Parts: sequence; C-alpha cells; structure tokens
Amino acid sequence: MTGTVQPAAAGQGGEPLDHRSFLAAVVPADRAWLTARSDRAGLLHLAGHLGAIALVSAGIVAGKSAGVPLWWLLLPVQGVLLVFLFTLEHECTHQTPFADPRLSEVMGHATGLVLLLPFAWFRPFHLAHHRHTNLPGLDPELDADKPASAGAWLWHVSGLPYWQGQVRLILRLALGREHAPWLPERARLRAGREARAMLAVHALVAASLWISPLALWLWILPVLLGQPVLRLYLLAEHGDCPRVADMFLNTRTTFTNRIVRFLAWNMPYHTEHHVWPAVPFHRLPALHRRMRAHLRMTAPGYAAFTRDYLSRRL
Repeated sequence: MTGTVQPAAAGQGGEPLDHRSFLAAVVPADRAWLTARSDRAGLLHLAGHLGAIALVSAGIVAGKSAGVPLWWLLLPVQGVLLVFLFTLEHECTHQTPFADPRLSEVMGHATGLVLLLPFAWFRPFHLAHHRHTNLPGLDPELDADKPASAGAWLWHVSGLPYWQGQVRLILRLALGREHAPWLPERARLRAGREARAMLAVHALVAASLWISPLALWLWILPVLLGQPVLRLYLLAEHGDCPRVADMFLNTRTTFTNRIVRFLAWNMPYHTEHHVWPAVPFHRLPALHRRMRAHLRMTAPGYAAFTRDYLSRRL
C-alpha cells in the first residue's frame, strides 16, 4: 500500500508501536552495532558510485569523439548517477557515511557543488526536517508545497523549479539575504562563503565552455536530464504521508531493487532512516529486517507509488 496505513505489529498494550517505543526496546549491544560507522564501507560505496560516473563519462567522451550511433543515450544515465549524489550529501549532514567526520564534510561540500546545493545551508535545513518531519509550519521541506494536481506534478518532476530555486538560494546566500528561522547565524555566514565560492567555480566552468564543451556533456546536460528521476524518488519519501509526529506514519519505505538502493545509499529504507538517523547507510538493511513488522507506510516500488500518487490527483 502506498497512501494508506498498513497493519503493524502491536506493542505490549496491543497498540501499534510508535517510533519512540521501538527505539526504547533496542538493547545497548544492538544499539552500538547498528550505529557503528565505517570508513571502509563508506569509501567502498563511494568508489563504486564514482567509478560508475567515470565509466559512463569515458563512454560519452569516446562515443561522441568516434561518432558512435546513439552515444547520447548515455547522457541520462550519467545524469541519474550525478543527481543521486544528493543521497550522499544527505547522509553527510548526519556524518554517518564515514567514521571520519572530515570525510563527510569534504564529500558534503563536493556533492553540493555538483548539485547547486550548498552543504553549509543544507545541513541545518535537513536537520530541521528531521526534528519536525512533515509537520506544517515547522518542517522546512513543506515550505515548497507538494504537487496537488497532475499539472503541478509535471512541473515539479521536470526539475526546473529545483534549479530555479537553487540559483535564487545561492544568490541570496552570497548576498547575505537568507534568514530562515532554522538557519543559525554561524551556519548562515558559512553558507554565504560557500555560495560565493560556488558562484566562482561555476563561472569558471561556464568560461571553460568557450574552450571545450566537456562540462556541457559530462555535467550540465546530464544533471538536467537526471533531475526528474530524483524528483520522482524524493516524492515517495513523505508524499501523501500523514502530517503527524510518529515516524512510522509520516515517512515511507519503498521496496525496490539493489541498483536503486545502491544509487540512493540505501535511503529507500527511509522510515528506518527517520526513526534512527544515527544508523549509517550500510546498516540500514539490518535495521530494516528488525523494523519491517512495524512499518506503517510502504510502497511496493517507485512506479507503484507514482501511479497511486497521480490517481489521487486526477
């Protein structure tokens, strides 16, 4: 089921467990194992993700240079690989993908540069989302309304509102005009410096296009083509979930294949992540096995979620 509550395993009192009760029942030894971070797991996963980007990049360059028919079909593949670096940046806000927090800091800023998503801004934004998940007036993710009609859905999924919003955000940050209530002053100043650095880097990339179109084929066009896939993926996380405080109700886990779980750093286990954000990506499958009987909001796949989401708007 995608938009309705599933039956859930009951607690001792006969009522379904809420997320706090679930966490309280985890014994200390299991808690320590589930929250253990690993440089090895993070770096191996990162090597796989960046290796795939490098391989497709090489295919684009070789295919275009040699005039291989249909070489351009690699562009959306490259785009999906690039935009799903968002899930790594997201993980870096929690400092969970690596044992060394410096690696999370570096990768957070690097992925933010690729996606026009300043890490110093995104971290407090995302942590506010976790503190107030799906609660109107408190969760900053709800500041941009979820699409309520088929037309609004098409506009949202196009990715164009995202890019427009990010350009405006970077300019506000660079000019010192971003004053969100969840953005501490120190973070605002850091985000301003990061935004100005991003503008400088992107200006250099734009200038490089006069010399070589490489950035156009390997980055700019691909992320435009890949962004709709990320928008579809992200809608499933909280779209049409009840606006209540219980993480078993306000967040959805989507069952999918290994390729999608790999690209998304296991974030399709999204209820699991929201119930216990300190659990790193590589331990989320184990947490899922422990939690599965208690899940209340799930979808049997992204196509099924999208079909049901649209059926409620047609």
